Amino acid sequence: MMADNEVKDLSDLAELTEGTEIENTEAQVPTTPLREQELDNYGRAYATGRRKDAVARVWIKPGSGKVTVNGRDQEVYFARPTLRLVIDQPFAITDRQGQYDVVATVKGGGLSGQAGAVKHGISQALSKYEPALRGTVKAAGFLTRDSRVVERKKYGRAKARRSFQFSKR
Repeated sequence: MMADNEVKDLSDLAELTEGTEIENTEAQVPTTPLREQELDNYGRAYATGRRKDAVARVWIKPGSGKVTVNGRDQEVYFARPTLRLVIDQPFAITDRQGQYDVVATVKGGGLSGQAGAVKHGISQALSKYEPALRGTVKAAGFLTRDSRVVERKKYGRAKARRSFQFSKR
């Protein structure tokens, strides 16, 4: 005893589906992003960036691409070109060079840590201003806080791990 609509191979399946319309089952892409745009009263996006001992408070808004760090231009504050490249990485990966003005205040750490903190803050603020960019910035690893810090000095040691010089006599 076999049922009328039993399928043994693909040809049977084709015969059963003749005359029936198959609905469009394409994945519906949401038009609105999963997150909302977070802006303050002045139309800026704010974020905090951290790296080593440095903490950066960053505000971005649409503009000509001017970056101000602690009231000074980025060329003055970060004299080394490599540090300026670090700061521009989030804009380069999202193709937004020269579209946003950045105002940042940084405290603590050295220049390298401060540049990393500003980069982290810019990345967070970009994802708040344009939530659609979050996937691009996250895939590059810019939203993750780099948790590496200097290891503390231990007692009985010259530095964190280095022993005092051994003296035989």
